[in-house]
Amino acid sequence: MTNGRERAEGVLGRAARILHAFSADDERLTAAELAERTGLPRSTAHRLATELATLGMLDRLPDGAYAIGAGLWELGELAPVSMRLRELALPHILRLYEASGENVHIAVLSSEDPAVAEALYVARVTGPHSIPTLSRTGGRHPLHTTGVGKALLAQQEDEWLDEFFRRTLERETVHSITDERRLRVEIRLARSRGFATTRQEMTLGNVSVAAALPSVDGLPPTAVGVVTHLARADERRLGVLVVSAARAIARDLGAP
Repeated sequence: MTNGRERAEGVLGRAARILHAFSADDERLTAAELAERTGLPRSTAHRLATELATLGMLDRLPDGAYAIGAGLWELGELAPVSMRLRELALPHILRLYEASGENVHIAVLSSEDPAVAEALYVARVTGPHSIPTLSRTGGRHPLHTTGVGKALLAQQEDEWLDEFFRRTLERETVHSITDERRLRVEIRLARSRGFATTRQEMTLGNVSVAAALPSVDGLPPTAVGVVTHLARADERRLGVLVVSAARAIARDLGAP
């Protein structure tokens, strides 16, 4: 029997719950697992998964489980962060990788709502000598513990930051800065010198240096960053490189 929540939510909302049940750690899910994760009745989860598979949004695997479908990926590639930002930025982040030899990535602000906003990673270049990181294309990390996240925070108005600091900031490592006063100092420093840094605040042993792009019409706030090992971190040199890359990318995107 359909409950009140299902009637109020609508079919699109229930389908979205099915799609959001998948994660990097759970690439394949059975209908029973989808029902458990979404709170939907098993019959509803099975019916929606079947319909989404018919539409190409999910793939039905030989063992009967489901995975995100190529059709959904195809639609996602039409998003401005893919068609405009990533495609135009790729030559620049490749040059930044060649100059630094380190992990390079681009992240955007995932939401305009400061209560839930995170750093959403939309492009990444790495190599055999780059230090391992937790970031992946399509993944999210906190704003206050990542270089790109701090660079994005430095772009925001003070009123937005006031709302942001009403959140509980989680500690990722013993070095994570969760104190509002200290983090505001970091934000002011990033604004004054043009780039943000983190030191072992997301992953022990890692240093991140990042710069925000000037505002670009039609795109969310964006930052480009480099992650290196603490032992070889030259923050001043990397700061110059990421600022130059951010300006070049913004110029190609048509920013003023």
